Amino acid sequence: MSIVLIIFLVVYLGMILGHLPWLRVDRASIALGGAIALLATSLLTEAQAIASVDFGTIGMLFGLMLISIQLEMAGVYGYLSAFITRIRTEPPILLALLIVLVGTLSAFLTNDVVAVAVTPVVLSICLHRGMNPVPFLLAIAFAANAGAVATIIGSPQNILIAERLDLSFVGYLGYAAIPAVLSLGVIWLVLIAVYRERWQLATPGGAPPQAPLEPAASAPPLDHWEAFKGFLILCLVLYAFIFTDWTRGLVAASAGAVMLFNARFASRSMLERVDWDLLILFVGLFIVNGAMQDTGMPQRLVDDLSSAGFNLQDSDVLFVVSAILSDITSNVPTVMLLLPYASEPEAGPLMALASGLFSNLIVIGSLANIIVVDAVNRHGLKITFWEFAKAGVPVALISLLIAWVWVRFLM
Repeated sequence: MSIVLIIFLVVYLGMILGHLPWLRVDRASIALGGAIALLATSLLTEAQAIASVDFGTIGMLFGLMLISIQLEMAGVYGYLSAFITRIRTEPPILLALLIVLVGTLSAFLTNDVVAVAVTPVVLSICLHRGMNPVPFLLAIAFAANAGAVATIIGSPQNILIAERLDLSFVGYLGYAAIPAVLSLGVIWLVLIAVYRERWQLATPGGAPPQAPLEPAASAPPLDHWEAFKGFLILCLVLYAFIFTDWTRGLVAASAGAVMLFNARFASRSMLERVDWDLLILFVGLFIVNGAMQDTGMPQRLVDDLSSAGFNLQDSDVLFVVSAILSDITSNVPTVMLLLPYASEPEAGPLMALASGLFSNLIVIGSLANIIVVDAVNRHGLKITFWEFAKAGVPVALISLLIAWVWVRFLM
């Protein structure tokens, strides 16, 4: 067994477990460690490592993160989520409004940042009003995952797929927008069915739990000028993506750089909020996967599987494998591993739909899920694995079926 294969297997074991046995090390550090090990053992030259990294993807991620951070610091996410959840109406209607809000934001901004910003506001207001926060917080996680599949900029794996396969913004939208919208409806229907008799949260004595007197106090106040600036830059980026042939990574990175020149927010504060772990994970996995591809072993394995009747280059097979592996190794490692075999025109959109929609299956399916569950646990409540799966399994399976039928038979 070659050293490259050993390093690859150790890295992907870390992707599956989220750490390595007996070590307090996360996925980003494991991927980076694998890349450094390849360089240190001279199995890869510096030039080969640099050539493996898709800087267009890194530039898009970095720039879009900064635009999303600008809107978060301007108080946009907190203001919108507080506005929705303070409306005095029936819980099912509030739930629908929240799903639409989070799904829409996640389609055009980094879905994990949306989940981070919206979750504490919604949780605080639900507790203040004596409402059960669980269905609303599950709605945030599910809608963040489903809404993000609608566009090429909704999630890190979408950005990666679009850059590697050169998918157009509008072309991808044709594949993914309808399944994403219908999935939001599925989320609402499933949560209504599961929580129809459990909208109010009460203590054993029957009284609602204590909540902060000032809901969403942690959310920054809305800064109209900074919010306008953030949305203006986002619209210009979208215009460039749709109507020009400019390099998308450079456009997004340039827009992010503009966000840093700010009289209101310190650039240091904005850069501290960037998800550097995600960027490091991407760079490390680009290098590790590139080295593995250069050995020729993955292609030989694919050829052997094809001979046995399991063709990984068939888009339907890729769709199923992407969905399953995404809940085992996480979205980005799965997509990076399988992208070389996306040879059919619809393979890229199907991979994005599968990895995004199936993230709603279980808690560890996406970072948005983990963000929501951790927020609930910190407030003395609990979303167990089974509580999450009770709604997540039907949401994921029905959404996945809708996506496959749409792409295969209705496009």
